[in-house]
Amino acid sequence: MALKKTQLLDIQSVTGIATVGIFTVGVTQTAGGVGVASTSYIKNIIMHNTGLATARVSLYVNPNLTPGPSIAVTANRFLRVDLASNETTFFESTYPIVLTNNDTLSVEVSAPSEGGTGIGSAVNIIVNGDTDV
Repeated sequence: MALKKTQLLDIQSVTGIATVGIFTVGVTQTAGGVGVASTSYIKNIIMHNTGLATARVSLYVNPNLTPGPSIAVTANRFLRVDLASNETTFFESTYPIVLTNNDTLSVEVSAPSEGGTGIGSAVNIIVNGDTDV
C-alpha cells in the first residue's frame, strides 16, 4: 500500500442541528478518486460557518463504529468550538490522529451557549491528512 497525502474528503457541509459521520475508514471514498481509505492520519480540519448566526461545532472520533447511525459520545469528543457567522477556524494536531478499520470522524452542529440556535446553520468542513489506499 502507498501512503497518499491528500485532502481526505471533498468539502462536507453539515447543516445544524445534526450529527453526521463524515469519514469512516474502510468505507469512505477519499477526495479526488484516490480510493477507499484504509489506515488514515488526520493532520488538520478546517471549519467555516456559512450560516447567519453562531453555531457550536463538535468533532468526535468514534472507534470501530460499524457503518450505521452517527453518534456523538462525549467521551470521544476532541474539539468543541462556537463559530460565529462567517467565521473560519481550524484544528491541527501536532501528531496526526490515526484512524483504523471502521473508526469514524463525526461532526455535530448544535446550538451555542449564546448568539444563535444552531438551526439553519451550515458548517463547511475540510479534512486533510494521509491515507493508505
